[in-house]
Amino acid sequence: MDMGLAGKRVLITGGSKGIGLACAEAFAREGCDLVLAARDGAALERAGADIAARHGVRVAPHAVDLSDPAAREGLHAAHSGVDVLVNNAGAIPAGTLHDVPLPRWIEAWNLKVFGFIHLCQLYLPRMEAENAGVVVNVIGMAGRAPRADYVCGAAGNAALIAFTAAVGGRSVDHGVRVVGVAPGATRTERIVQLSKSRAKTRFGDESRWEEMLDGLPLGRPAHPQEIADLAVFCAGPRGGYLSGTTIEVDGGARFRG
Repeated sequence: MDMGLAGKRVLITGGSKGIGLACAEAFAREGCDLVLAARDGAALERAGADIAARHGVRVAPHAVDLSDPAAREGLHAAHSGVDVLVNNAGAIPAGTLHDVPLPRWIEAWNLKVFGFIHLCQLYLPRMEAENAGVVVNVIGMAGRAPRADYVCGAAGNAALIAFTAAVGGRSVDHGVRVVGVAPGATRTERIVQLSKSRAKTRFGDESRWEEMLDGLPLGRPAHPQEIADLAVFCAGPRGGYLSGTTIEVDGGARFRG
């Protein structure tokens, strides 16, 4: 299905692996040129070269620490003209209130929470001036279904859901849409890390991490491509009446009790 995005330029943060890399693949398949931003420059170069060769699109890798405000400003200065911003970079640690020290909490929010907010501050003015553009914030289900053993992520994601609603409710007055996607458990490296942390909290043994995935809807985590395909839909004209909302992608897990 043609999603009406051919020729658009898309910036994807955290684009070297996981959901970000799946988004890069999905947008490239639609004929979009890409800017991929992440810390791992070598991984970005490999991913960019592979995607460009297979899909015939232009890919600009940009190695950057997105927890640093000056680095975010440098990314914007180098690649200011984008049609779609996909905020995805972020790795908030698991743990209870007593497990995550304040410096680690601040470090994690500097990347994901303040990173998303700052990039919107940088990119929205031009989009609004041009009366066109979309921001897709890849947030997380913990913002809807908070839990004590992921309190730092739950609070951060809840803040980003509220931020998306507040900004997306008004950005449409200037032709710009801001949409959120909230994945539940998704088959990436990160789900292993989070599951190990939860197993250590619950059982005192991180080697029992796979038990944390028992009982998932449909008997599995989401595939990164499922999240990426939704991001493409939200960014394109077929999702053209979506703004301010955050779409939950957890297979109904939130309602299973």
